[in-house]
Amino acid sequence: MIVAITNQKGGVGKTTTAINLSAGMAQKGLKTLLVDLDPQSNSTMSHISLDEIETNMFDVLSNEVPIGDVVIPSSVDNLFLAPSKIAMAKLEVSLIGELDAPYRLKDRLSEAAGEYDAIVLDTPPTLGLITVNALVAASHVLVPIQSSYFALEGTDDLLVTIDKIKARPNTELQLLGVLITMYDRRTVISRQVATEIREVFGDLVFDTHITKSVRLEESPAHRTSIFEHAPSSTGAYEYYRLCEEVLQRVGS
Repeated sequence: MIVAITNQKGGVGKTTTAINLSAGMAQKGLKTLLVDLDPQSNSTMSHISLDEIETNMFDVLSNEVPIGDVVIPSSVDNLFLAPSKIAMAKLEVSLIGELDAPYRLKDRLSEAAGEYDAIVLDTPPTLGLITVNALVAASHVLVPIQSSYFALEGTDDLLVTIDKIKARPNTELQLLGVLITMYDRRTVISRQVATEIREVFGDLVFDTHITKSVRLEESPAHRTSIFEHAPSSTGAYEYYRLCEEVLQRVGS
């Protein structure tokens, strides 16, 4: 199972979901790899200081460094990290004209896929070549959508991209589901947007909503997931439920 967490819009809880979904799977006993493909490196910084990283996913995808050489253990049992650094911002330019450009990540992950029960891909907030690599390599894609005004803006472009990937380079790709994030049941707009998202996507929407939470915002600063930072919080409960829903949908 390789799950790409994807949305071309920033600030929708994509990285928060990648961090906590991977940690939740690890807590369930699945040997899990979190792959940070975002030049902003927020998934990486939630586990380790960037100063401590020697090689990263840029080296894997541009210089043919084996992915096993960059993977490091996290503080969470069963959870491992393939880190990113700002150098990832140069990757798309370096891949222009390369015949295997959309397949780099898939090829590199094939070296390690058998070592892990689950792989979670944190992608940048664009529909560029890095995100295409993630969709080509993934078995499933999870789309977080913020419960706020303009939530569905740009979603059509993402769905078209997913359909194009499914049409040729990755016919096995499945849209795992849509996750409503930053939900605030106290506000009318949040409830209205959640209803609209369900009208558009139907059963693809996860039953679990991720509520706006100070604890979720704090946890990356402590270089840990919500399960270590605030195990009794609403955020921990919701991401644990999401993890169960994901595993149920993929049949694990």
